[in-house]
Amino acid sequence: MLFTNDTEVALLSAVNLINTAPVDVLTDGTIVGPDTLETLADLDRFVAAEQFSGSREHTAAEVAAVREVRQELRSIFTADETTAASMINDLLARAHAMPQLVRHDQWDWHLHATAPAAPLAQRMGVEAAMALVDVIRGKELERLKVCAAPDCCAVVIDLSKNRSRRYCDTGNCGNRAHVAAYRRRKSALK
Repeated sequence: MLFTNDTEVALLSAVNLINTAPVDVLTDGTIVGPDTLETLADLDRFVAAEQFSGSREHTAAEVAAVREVRQELRSIFTADETTAASMINDLLARAHAMPQLVRHDQWDWHLHATAPAAPLAQRMGVEAAMALVDVIRGKELERLKVCAAPDCCAVVIDLSKNRSRRYCDTGNCGNRAHVAAYRRRKSALK
């Protein structure tokens, strides 16, 4: 394990949040595809799947706030180290983050840096930011990637030992790239 379990869970959750935005890229560079975080029902499904605890407003404003955090996290994922560190610090400062050890539900001791009553978007952003702190401190920023498929802009967290992960989990990007390479090799033999 490269990072602690709670850090890996938070990083994967951040990737899943970022990748709820459209990720397909047309040949002209236009980003298209479904946005799977448009409605309150979409947010409810995401929160349940990612097992976020704490209070909820269940409002359109909450959905909008989470979508804003999603964009902010994407910007952090694609920034250089200095810019990412500054953006993380800004996110933590706005939330008045105060790290504390907690244990709840099925989770053993881990860090929370917001109160359970803090707005959902703030809790999501701070949790991701705390995990990203470990990425930057560990000089592992190169593990934050954008999918290598030319028609995809989803983000990827490479938790492999040999830093070889290139494709996202949003579609079949890896499979499509491997099939295309296979077909190129086969046609070159003819």
